[in-house]
Amino acid sequence: MTEKLKEQAVIIRQEEIATDIYSMWLHTEKIASVAKAGQFINVYCHDGSRLLPRPVSICEIDREDCALRLVYRVVGKGTEEFSHMRTGVPLDIVGPLGNGFPKKSGKAFLIGGGVGIPPLLQLAKELNCEKQMILGYRSRELFLSEEFEKYGGVYIATEDGSAGTEGNVLDAIRANGLDADIIYACGPMPMLKALKAYAKEQKLECWISLEERMACGIGACLGCVCRTLNRDSHTQVNNKRICTEGPVFRAEEVDI
Repeated sequence: MTEKLKEQAVIIRQEEIATDIYSMWLHTEKIASVAKAGQFINVYCHDGSRLLPRPVSICEIDREDCALRLVYRVVGKGTEEFSHMRTGVPLDIVGPLGNGFPKKSGKAFLIGGGVGIPPLLQLAKELNCEKQMILGYRSRELFLSEEFEKYGGVYIATEDGSAGTEGNVLDAIRANGLDADIIYACGPMPMLKALKAYAKEQKLECWISLEERMACGIGACLGCVCRTLNRDSHTQVNNKRICTEGPVFRAEEVDI
């Protein structure tokens, strides 16, 4: 397991790339050198009234310059605070946290929905295989799609039909006649449930990253457990902690 590090990072740059969606690059001392695609970090607010850190998935890793890219949506007071920060502002962070995506061979689908899209960008860079990226958005206000195009074919689905295929990511797969051997996915729970069923039907290997509200981020508080089909040997219950045993799981391993 990767050692968890606490350090003070510094914002290199930040910009709004879609409505309430922000891209932030952080310079780190060590975390970027050991982070993996699919992991996340805990980011602490400056406001002392917000004691709990905010977990944010890692979008990109620049090991040469020791930098991490975070792409997040403003959903509360903590992320709103982050969105107003500018170049040079220090941030306390802990990471890398979680297990990340396994890198397998074979033709791959990388499927993201909404803010589940960013964690797949680093994976797209690292996977040495044929890749097809299926990205789901609410409307034509897309983000990161052009960056994914550097690594393979990109297929868009929008709920309102304003770009790409109207509907969800499975509609885009079927409309474009796509096929693969393995699925990597991150996004809202209804999407992940549908992909789990699709993978079973098509006999595909499927790895999903679960999005869940987290508190401690290190497995101590048990605030982010998910149901699993197999009993944990340590606790003797059918639960696993998303922040430590996850956030990435083999789809058939979790009860969603």
